[in-house]
Amino acid sequence: MYFWKFPSRNTHNNNIKMKTLHKLFILSALTFGTVACGKLENDFQEPTPVSSRESVVISGSISQNTTWTADKKYLLSGFVYVEAGATLTIQPGTIIKGDLPTKGSLIIKPGAKIIAEGTADKPIIFTSNQAVGNRKAGDWGGLVILGKAKVNKTPITIEGENTTTFGGDNDADNSGILKYVRIEFAGVAFETDKEINGLTLGAVGSGTKIDYVQISYSGDDAFEWFGGAVNAKHLISYRTLDDDFDTDNGFSGKVQFAVALRDPSVADQCSCSDSNGFESDNDGSGSTALPQTSAQFANVSLFIAPGTIDKKYRSAFRIRRNSALSIFNAVVNGAYPKAGLELEGTASQSNFTSGKADYKGLILTGLTTASLNVNQPLFTNEARKNVVSWNVTDLGFHSSFNALNSPVFTPTKTSKVLTNGVVLPTGFDTATYNGAFDGTTDWTAKWTNFNPQTTEY
Repeated sequence: MYFWKFPSRNTHNNNIKMKTLHKLFILSALTFGTVACGKLENDFQEPTPVSSRESVVISGSISQNTTWTADKKYLLSGFVYVEAGATLTIQPGTIIKGDLPTKGSLIIKPGAKIIAEGTADKPIIFTSNQAVGNRKAGDWGGLVILGKAKVNKTPITIEGENTTTFGGDNDADNSGILKYVRIEFAGVAFETDKEINGLTLGAVGSGTKIDYVQISYSGDDAFEWFGGAVNAKHLISYRTLDDDFDTDNGFSGKVQFAVALRDPSVADQCSCSDSNGFESDNDGSGSTALPQTSAQFANVSLFIAPGTIDKKYRSAFRIRRNSALSIFNAVVNGAYPKAGLELEGTASQSNFTSGKADYKGLILTGLTTASLNVNQPLFTNEARKNVVSWNVTDLGFHSSFNALNSPVFTPTKTSKVLTNGVVLPTGFDTATYNGAFDGTTDWTAKWTNFNPQTTEY
């Protein structure tokens, strides 16, 4: 790992000196009683103000256990790799920026770990290095986590990076923790029409913990899974360009409590793509390769803010290429021009009729076409509790549920969505309501930011 401060120095020796001085300071403070309230190295109650934090540039490889601390700001220069056997620990409240000219990105290799466990009061923030008012989607690369779980393509690399392979046979593989983390303005194009997502998860195993993650202004997908069996909760996709949740190459995890809010005027302009809430493939050719994409999503909310919708939008749920993805207790409100639920191709349609995939408790509103290429007798069976007749008034949401910059996602206590859900499959939390929020708890409180363009980092 190349690791330096402004101006550039020999930081290996400097780090040793700093650690020595730090030990001497603590010893002296304990001797003379000058450490107020016993606050030592791991107490994060009063982090260093953002404006005065020291800037540290990171490039190359991290090959030994390393901790990034909240009293500094870190700038990713080029591809930064955490190598197999090493663990990168990031303290709550730490700010990490991506360098635009070098397309800074953080890549956790198979066998490595990231422990990025923030708190609601002190989230860990990955963001743009551009000034307030000048930030945009694609200002840096993104966060990539690669593991040793199963994937249905070998060898496989991440689009844009095109070098590091991932995958194996350990679906319980552990790549660490992401909790209370924001990732903003990622998705730079490394090649024409080839970008890294906000968060890319390649063959990540179920031993990994992902909870409370917000992706904002991603230049590609917000979240994309390539194989793996990792589970996740409390995910936010905000003003993404391409898809909000993209699943490929045999992903088999469970995701619960996920919300996406779209800007109607912003969509992916690539000639080879369009923008969907969900896009799901078994693989690029729709083959029968195993493991089959069979992830399950529950308690999902997909919203598009009011306004004229960009022509590159397509469907809320675009399930294609032999994907057997399942969705439960979801609510959609937005003018997706193609459909709410679109089963594209005979293989994905057959996965539903044969029971490999399932769709229950879906409320599809604000659409011209609620479902497309879906077996209607099966989809509208009363026991499935799928609803296509409600309008936005029936939802009973707060008037600002789809307001850009200041959404209020929690439904009112009289909302119909609170009593219309189905009982979820084993492995999910009990939540028999539609959408990502019940009528009492706003799990986005404190740690999120819906206007990062104006935040001084």
